[in-house]
Parts: sequence; C-alpha cells; structure tokens
Amino acid sequence: MRNFVNERSASLKPSGIRKFFDIVSEMKDAISLGVGEPDFITPWHIRNAAVKSIQRGYTQYTSNRGLLPLREHIARYMSERFGVDYDPSHIIVTVGASEGIDLVMRAVCEPGEEILIPDPCYVSYAPCVQLAGGVPVHLPCTKENGFILTPAQLESAITKKTKALILPYPNNPTGAVMTREQLEAIRPVLIKHDLLVISDEIYAELTYGGKHVSIASLEGMRERTVVINGFSKAFAMTGWRVGYVCSPPAIDEALFKIHQYAIMCAPSASQYAALEGLKDGFTDGFAVVESMREEYDKRRRFMTSFFNEVGLSCFEPRGAFYVYPSTQSLGVTGEAFANGLLRAEKVAVVPGDAFGDAGKFHVRCSYATSMANLDTATSRIADYVRSIR
Repeated sequence: MRNFVNERSASLKPSGIRKFFDIVSEMKDAISLGVGEPDFITPWHIRNAAVKSIQRGYTQYTSNRGLLPLREHIARYMSERFGVDYDPSHIIVTVGASEGIDLVMRAVCEPGEEILIPDPCYVSYAPCVQLAGGVPVHLPCTKENGFILTPAQLESAITKKTKALILPYPNNPTGAVMTREQLEAIRPVLIKHDLLVISDEIYAELTYGGKHVSIASLEGMRERTVVINGFSKAFAMTGWRVGYVCSPPAIDEALFKIHQYAIMCAPSASQYAALEGLKDGFTDGFAVVESMREEYDKRRRFMTSFFNEVGLSCFEPRGAFYVYPSTQSLGVTGEAFANGLLRAEKVAVVPGDAFGDAGKFHVRCSYATSMANLDTATSRIADYVRSIR
C-alpha cells in the first residue's frame, strides 16, 4: 500500500512538551512542572453560566463568528484594557487561541513565503507555518537582551520572501515581555518592509510590574496586526477551548471563510461561560484575574530565586507563568537535565529545545501549580543538582 501521509505532516516533530506529560501521567508520586495550565479551577460563576445555558436549551450552533454579545464584550475588553478598538464584526470567536494561530497561517501563507519567529517560542508556531506551506525563520533571542526582539535583529532577518512576524509576548517559555518603548523600536522596521504582525497575546493579563502593551495600539500598527487571545490562561479556562482573533477587515474575511468551513463555530456553552467571565470582570474590575495574578507573582519570585541560588542562572520572567533556567553551568543540555531529573527525582520539566534551538541549554518550568508542589519539586531539583555537580 502506498504512503497516504503528505510530506508536510510526516516531517513534523512530535511535541516536546507532551512527551514528558505522558510519562509523568503514568509515574507514581511524580510532580509535573511541564504543562502550562493554571492549577486554579474555573471560577464558579463562569461554570454556572455554562450550566444555565445548557439548562435553558442553548445548545445549538451559534453564529459562525460567535455570540454577538460575547464579541461586543471582547471589543470592549480590547478597547478598555489595551487601547485597541475593533468592530465586533471583525472579531472571530475560535476554538482556543490555537485555532487562531492555525487560521492566520493558512490565511496568509503562500508557498515558500517566510514567517519570522522569535526563538525560543511556543511550540505550535513553526508547525502551523509549515502546514500552511510557509517557511518558518527563527530569530534567536538571548538572555543578554532580555529574550526580546531587537530592531537590528529583525532588520537583518528580512528578505524578499518575508511576509509576517509572529510576536509572542508575554513569551512562552521565557516569560519575557516587550515594553512600549521596545515595541516602538521595531515598529519602523515593520512598516518599512510592509510586514504583517501576528501578535499572540494569550498571556496579556499575566504580566508583573507593568501593564501589557499590544503592538496593535501603536500608531500605524492596527491595520497590519492580527491579535490572537483567549480565556485559557487569565480565566483558568483551558479545557473550555475558547479564544478569539481580532484583525483588519481584509484579513478578517479570509480568516472567517476558513473558520466557517473548518470549524463552524466554537462550543456554545464555552461561549456563554466566556461571556460571563467578561461581564463579571467589567463589574468587579477583573478581581478574579487579579487574585490569580498575585498568586502567580509569589510563585514567580520563589522559583526565580531558587534557581539562581542553586546555580542555575535564571532570567526573571515578567509575564506568563514559566521560569527558564540555564543548565549550562552543569555542563549538560536541557534535554539531559530533564531526562535525568525525571528518572532520579520524579520531577518533570520541559527541555528548552522543545521551544527552538536557542533553548539547548535551558529547561522550562511552569509555576502554575501549588506552592506545596513547588516546595517539594524544588527540594528534589536541589538534590539532583547536588548529585551531578
């Protein structure tokens, strides 16, 4: 029988995150710092809104774009929280931010066109570019520069084939953020070369020591930026699978057609839950989000201090819920460290090279777990470091 799998699919590497998650799920007494999922339960009022929607029989398809009241609240949220105005008719409610990433790549990539991706970054970007026929071009970002993208680096990577830049800040796995000044610095380069920006802002609410700035809010950028966001991280709604895409009209039309054919609409109960999250947030100043962020902040400081104290140099994250310590002082790669730690101490972390080649001597640890788990995990990590030093 001939091989029915196309070359693009066959060439994809399996997720480096999921491999460790699957091992931990079958290992007794193991602690996972691997998967980026809030340990908080979705707030009750949000869950209850979904339950009530089902009880009332709201179980049919919604409009393809999503519930109009939800899109109206997303538009208000984007305007009041981040200073970017969108018409609800140019917002698409998606099956998580992940669908949004896939939608954008399929809508904009022509065969052979290059999409610039800061490295390290979320694992799905490059595969989605490849599946859409594009060419992912990785831009190594270093700790010395705060893991941000500099204007000179961006300029040097652009060719005649370059079409877009993925802007993944706050960043997974490093926790880096780009300030308004840093975004303003790359803005002229983007405009000069007429590039599209695909801004993944899923961690926008999880920033520490400052407010998230969307590049779409800068002068001249809204019309060349697609913003991808969702409810998974800030509202502890990972399993609900509800996100959204805000885009300029010309791109929105293409995104919408793909979404119509491939998905139809996001789950109705999830949309009612998301709507309740935003409605309640506007009423109480997003107190639920703020309380989760404060707890993450405590864990962030604890984990950063721990790794620096045991000699694994660790950049201080300014967003998301990950730390990204270096294993170079031990003379081992992140892959070797992660495998050894899992075998010896039953603690799972993710090798940094799962997020790009720049992460060869790093590991990513999620602090989206309880302080009790973090206490136990760090004690085991300290024992392992001593044993191999």
